[in-house]
Amino acid sequence: MSEQALVEIRDVNFSYDRRPVLNGINMSFGKGKVIAVMGGSGCGKTTLFRLIGGALRPTRGEVRIDGKVIHDLDDKGLYEMRRKMGVLFQFGALFTDMSVFDNVAFQMREHTDLPEEIIHDLVMMKLHAVGLRGTHQLMPAELSGGMARRVALARTIALDPMLILYDEPFAGLDPISLSVVGQLIRKLNDALGTTSVVVTHDVQESLKIVDYVYFISDGVIRAEGTPDEIRASSDPFVHQFVHGEVDGPLPFHYPVATTYAQDMGVKS
Repeated sequence: MSEQALVEIRDVNFSYDRRPVLNGINMSFGKGKVIAVMGGSGCGKTTLFRLIGGALRPTRGEVRIDGKVIHDLDDKGLYEMRRKMGVLFQFGALFTDMSVFDNVAFQMREHTDLPEEIIHDLVMMKLHAVGLRGTHQLMPAELSGGMARRVALARTIALDPMLILYDEPFAGLDPISLSVVGQLIRKLNDALGTTSVVVTHDVQESLKIVDYVYFISDGVIRAEGTPDEIRASSDPFVHQFVHGEVDGPLPFHYPVATTYAQDMGVKS
């Protein structure tokens, strides 16, 4: 991607003990763009999120956000950087003992000195942006799954972050809610001028709203490109993933050890 980047990931390797997870990862997330990171379970997507958030340090390489190497920041610098980030956790992760209003107000009360009347107006504005102004007095248990995800999105944008990380934002949603959340991600990103990174398995919905896609497999980037380029890709891995094919480069059958096969009388 040639436009000015907010996030730059350069030659990043990461291992848990001696188990390699990421190997030579290079990514660039342009300012104002929506980026999708896709791949099978265990491919390293969550580890990548933790590296961007500064929770992990790369074994090799660097992660830069807004020109700063995230893993070189001291505690104060990291705190200030994270304040500029928003995270939408999988399934929303609302505080169950707080009202919708207090969930959205939480970050404002924790990280600003704004008076309560200003916080009230800002919270109602954020809820209005996701179509849920009328839910401010409800508790999370009174919301549907799609509504709860939208409240979590309002909380994510509470401080107008420059970078938003979405962890499986479509998981568990019905088709209508899924489409609503997808369109909100796109519209809020454009309205705020932020950069959004979406980790997801939902290929079709993501390709409707993102500007660029990275596919990770076995710890490396197997493919990247615009949604049109991804749809037209002849790469077997990308084709299997986009079209949800049962068998391909990611095999249906788990490999059988030779000794086990012999014990069971299975021909290799």
